[in-house]
Amino acid sequence: MKINLRFFASVREAVGSSGESVDLPADVATVGAVRDFLIARGGPWADALAHERALRMAFNQVMCEPGTAIAEGGEVAFFPPVTGG
Repeated sequence: MKINLRFFASVREAVGSSGESVDLPADVATVGAVRDFLIARGGPWADALAHERALRMAFNQVMCEPGTAIAEGGEVAFFPPVTGG
């Protein structure tokens, strides 16, 4: 499944990108699983998206929980709890 990723504020700064398109393995089917997939990349990904960090997540521009199902062509966004304009 191919989805689009968006990163905001400190997450964007940490991973050095505002977004990308990614092909996910078949077993990655929720927003939380996307986070785990990205953490497995290691380095800045593991640090920026670590489970002990407070992060907000959205699927298709709607705030969501880790168990939210994703769909082909969707957008998953990660950002800190408080962001500026």
